[in-house]
Amino acid sequence: MRWLTLYARSRQIPASLAAVVISAVAVGALARDGGGGPGDPRLPVLVLATGAMAVSIGLSGQDLALDRTAAIRWVPRRAAHVLLCGAVVGTVLLTVQAMGEDMATTAFVVRDSAGLMGLVALGAVLSGGQYAWTLPFAWLSFSFFAPPPTSAPMQVASWMLLPPSTAAGTLTALVLAVAGTAAYAVAGPRR
Repeated sequence: MRWLTLYARSRQIPASLAAVVISAVAVGALARDGGGGPGDPRLPVLVLATGAMAVSIGLSGQDLALDRTAAIRWVPRRAAHVLLCGAVVGTVLLTVQAMGEDMATTAFVVRDSAGLMGLVALGAVLSGGQYAWTLPFAWLSFSFFAPPPTSAPMQVASWMLLPPSTAAGTLTALVLAVAGTAAYAVAGPRR
């Protein structure tokens, strides 16, 4: 149990979890005040993206040489870390949502949290843990200001805001989740 506590502290999980909860509660308060219309996906996507960006800092350790000396293989540990972070981010939103305003369906939350964690994991592989947040931030920014998704490429580009029944949005999130988790599990964060 001590190794788990040390791992959590080395990956800054307590601070990341606090940021995830605070952002979800703040956006939940905005939703109660009428910050977005019913069925508006921007607020729940903002919570999920903020949560994914907050946990992204934990995708790289404090000391790479120390990380390499671990007795447990890193591939399953890295994959579990990404999947668990995605589950926590989605669960926090669903919990806040259960206490107040209904912002999104469970399918929407699962799809977007998985896709966003895949983006964060890809960001860690490409840029390192300290800059892993940039990829989901850029994609979210584009999605908010992109023209309406009438074509297939625009549906892929704005997958975060599409209803969960949209095939292009679900497939994009699935590809990002699988590719990002696999790349991060095998390659680890950029040094």
